Amino acid sequence: MKKRTSLSVEKHYVFMCIPGVLWLILFSIVPLFGIVIAFENYNPGLGYWKSSFVGFENFKYLFSLSDATRVIKNTMIIAGWKIALNIIVPLVFALLLNEVVNLKFKRAIQTIVYLPHFLSWVILASIILRIFSLDGVINQVVSLLGGKPVIWFSESKYFRQLAIGTDVWKEFGFNAVIYIAALTGIDPNLYEASSIDGLGHWGQVWHITIPGIMSTIVLMTILGLGNALNAGFDQIFNMYNPMVYSTGDILDTWVYRIGLVNLQFSLATTAGVFKSIISFLLITVSYWCAWKFADYKIF
Repeated sequence: MKKRTSLSVEKHYVFMCIPGVLWLILFSIVPLFGIVIAFENYNPGLGYWKSSFVGFENFKYLFSLSDATRVIKNTMIIAGWKIALNIIVPLVFALLLNEVVNLKFKRAIQTIVYLPHFLSWVILASIILRIFSLDGVINQVVSLLGGKPVIWFSESKYFRQLAIGTDVWKEFGFNAVIYIAALTGIDPNLYEASSIDGLGHWGQVWHITIPGIMSTIVLMTILGLGNALNAGFDQIFNMYNPMVYSTGDILDTWVYRIGLVNLQFSLATTAGVFKSIISFLLITVSYWCAWKFADYKIF
């Protein structure tokens, strides 16, 4: 009787998974057949199977382009800083918020920093661009301090810092929730026992709190490393302009222009395949490092 009940419950879970599985198949598995375009001189009129096969010529051409080298460099720099800061900043914030005793104040702060995560970059980018515009709030403050107004998002030397900073500001509240949830799982008796043994406050953080959420930190790092070539298309596309291509143009925005604007489908697909391969290798390496050095296993 228990087995029948168990099978009945599991059947419901299987039915609940069907929409997600269908979505995965339609939007993640089926499009994989388009990879063949990267090995062809693709002609939309001829289709996949009749376009001429060129092997790895598209990959050779991709890496011979100076633009490709530039966008890969920009992508790695922007994505690398985003990954690092989106681990460090939420972790520090969660540790500090965990020390707040007043629950109402704690919940209010957590809600405020969490809200920007729900705003799309289409909306948020227009607000940020307005704030940093020539007559925006930032330049008004700069003028009051005796400085010269700057069109911040049109200056290539400032674009990366602004893109990274605004992304961290938008997401650190959401990422902090994960660490805060992990902190609640630490046994309070450990802190009491360590206090009796004479361990100070910072000692408790270093020897109890951080080790207690180390598995969560490792997991967030693994998930982050898989995005090493994903610098955020939505954000960059809504913020950049031709004046900052030298430092702000990333792989995704370049692929958009090459593929959908200039209609070079084979080259754009080649860049996408390259990005996917590197992401897969990074996830594999990061998982191996997590297992080797932190004894963390997903399965």
